Amino acid sequence: MKAWQHFCTITKHRLLVMKHCFKIGLYRQGLLHDLSKYSPTEFITGCKYYQGYRSPNNAEREDKGYSSAWLHHKGRNKHHFEYWIDYNEQSGTGMAGSKMPGNYVAEMVMDRIAAAKIYQGDKYNQHQPLAYYEQGRAADLFHEETRKLLEYLLHMLSEQGEEATFAYIRREVVGKKEYPVLPDKKF
Repeated sequence: MKAWQHFCTITKHRLLVMKHCFKIGLYRQGLLHDLSKYSPTEFITGCKYYQGYRSPNNAEREDKGYSSAWLHHKGRNKHHFEYWIDYNEQSGTGMAGSKMPGNYVAEMVMDRIAAAKIYQGDKYNQHQPLAYYEQGRAADLFHEETRKLLEYLLHMLSEQGEEATFAYIRREVVGKKEYPVLPDKKF
């Protein structure tokens, strides 16, 4: 097992998310981000499947057909859209995404940026969080408004960079009861 490497990776990720959350005014969420990764359920699995270039949850999923660490994680961390999936008889599928509070959408963006930076290292660029989302997204599981806001923010990051995106999130998303009114077109 690679306990030390896994510990360093998740701690580096947490500190980077914390730094980004502080920049947008999410101090409490930054401090509490991903603490469940240190729980035995997630940490032991992370050590066992650690590879250093991708989430250990993917390796566990390939090995077992599911990831016990991910099921534990997404059920305890509100910045993952999967936390917000619930039964909805009106959806036609029985399951549908609930609208996420804006602060958690903002934390999700910070999480995606930090994960890309950790796993890409020196190869990171501002287009990668959007590219990663587009290659593996489950748009039909998102609440429509949440999906639109997330995509808008990831496109803004890709086109305008962190400084402009963080300023927009701090000004228009954090602490607001409603999502900002978004233009119909992307950047």
